[in-house]
Amino acid sequence: MPSESPSLSLAIARLNPPEANHFATWVVDSPLPSGYVHHDCILPESLSQLWQAWLEMFSPESASPSLSDAAAQLTLPPASPDLDPKPSYSSRLMQHLGIHLWQWLFQGPIQNSFHRSQGIALGQESPLRVRLDVRDADLIPLPWEIMQPQPGQPAISLNQRLLFSRTTCDVNPLSARQVAESLNILLVLGHNEVPPSQPTGTAIEFLPDHFPLLELEGEAAELTRVLAGTPPSSDTGRDDRVPCFVNTLIRPSVAELIAELESRRESGQTPYNVLFYGGHGIPAPDGGQLFLQADTAINGTELAQVLVRCGITLAVFNACWSAQPAREQTSEVPYQAVPGSSLAKVLIHHGVPAVLGMRDSITDEEALSFIQVFARALSARMPIDRAVALARQHLLALFKFNQPAWTLPVLYMHPEFDGQLIEPADEIRTELPANSPTGLGYAVPRARLRLHAPDLPPQMWPVEGGMVRVGRGEENDIVLQERWVSSRHAEIFCRNGDPETREEPTYFLRDFSRYGTLVFDRQDWQRVHHQEVALRSGTRLKFGSSQGQVLEFVIETPPPAP
Repeated sequence: MPSESPSLSLAIARLNPPEANHFATWVVDSPLPSGYVHHDCILPESLSQLWQAWLEMFSPESASPSLSDAAAQLTLPPASPDLDPKPSYSSRLMQHLGIHLWQWLFQGPIQNSFHRSQGIALGQESPLRVRLDVRDADLIPLPWEIMQPQPGQPAISLNQRLLFSRTTCDVNPLSARQVAESLNILLVLGHNEVPPSQPTGTAIEFLPDHFPLLELEGEAAELTRVLAGTPPSSDTGRDDRVPCFVNTLIRPSVAELIAELESRRESGQTPYNVLFYGGHGIPAPDGGQLFLQADTAINGTELAQVLVRCGITLAVFNACWSAQPAREQTSEVPYQAVPGSSLAKVLIHHGVPAVLGMRDSITDEEALSFIQVFARALSARMPIDRAVALARQHLLALFKFNQPAWTLPVLYMHPEFDGQLIEPADEIRTELPANSPTGLGYAVPRARLRLHAPDLPPQMWPVEGGMVRVGRGEENDIVLQERWVSSRHAEIFCRNGDPETREEPTYFLRDFSRYGTLVFDRQDWQRVHHQEVALRSGTRLKFGSSQGQVLEFVIETPPPAP
């Protein structure tokens, strides 16, 4: 699956005054320039009632007593008399909550932008990435993953043509990282019981009194077996799996965890790129608490520093409430959600590319079933968001639609990350030599980018084979370390001409970045964002910011024929 799938990013925020149910929704990123739209709306009472009914059925310890009366007044539409057997109350509740969430989010101009983005994705024969930035902490616990446009259509996180994840725009830039050639997994097994003493200053009454003992050693052995025994991923029998290496830490101290993560880089070994954590955790204001030992916990803020420093691309947490914000009890509002406090969101904020956590409590059987399919998909080179969708479908089939298991995994992805942990096999390009005649009878014109700065030493990059990739990531042909340059920023490529009209080959710039590319041609700088633009010899470029260094695109003039 191509990593350059078009992306539509949405955001939700509460308007002032904060106690009012007035919200703004808008498009943060769109595959088309006119798709950046805004819409103000009110959270309807019917949606609040459905949400409370959901909590009382599937997570009663999280339900708010003050809203129980409203949930009790809820009346679901009757099931169709033609259906045999008739759907249960839980099935109808899940479906109606999903439909109400969809209708509330995709209203007016937001819906139009979504449909137009879908059209672009269909035209490119690619799925549309949909990313949701929920900026109001009270809305984060909602199961946005179950949104569906109408009965009979799949939920957004199960749709084959959509790749759904959550995100946050309040992030540190991604650090440069090389394309991984293998899955190097550190599996951390934490303590299997939460100590009776809990952090003070937070409301923890919604947590259950008993935490089940986790079969952590069995989980480690099973995960290792799954990774080592995945069958070939293609019908031809060719094994396209990447090599997978799993190392396990059982109930480590914080120092032992950090030392293991850092040891790979210091010793020159291939560093870990995936962290799996299995154990208990609870929400807390500083990114939750993960219990490594009976008397030892690490919070999300502390963990984020070492994960970013050691180059972890994906962090997976088989821990209850790892995607939930903490809740504080105040004199005005009981159990008020703390903004930016969930483990998943804290890690993304600090620059971890992808984090998978749990929205609510999850059983060991459910989590292990999910992880098995997820791990197989990763080893078959699937993008992370597609692998999550596949594993979620497995949970639905195993534990049924009317049970919450398939709704529990929550994927967060950094806005600069394309979801590709390992480069897919079908993206390995075979390129022509730089001056080889093409099948159309043309030679690819030689071109280069050069640093346009008279006060600096000359620097030049050839456009090999009619293609060059520019970005901050080490996998690019031209690596620019400026902080406003995206990991995969843009590419310059040569498109063949038409032999019938004698049209010559032409070079183009295609932008994939977060902030765009500035192009100076003749009179003024123009911003190109997620677009294609033709390049003439002498065109100057700035990647990401007007403060960036200037590069000049030059097409070499071939020597005259003898």
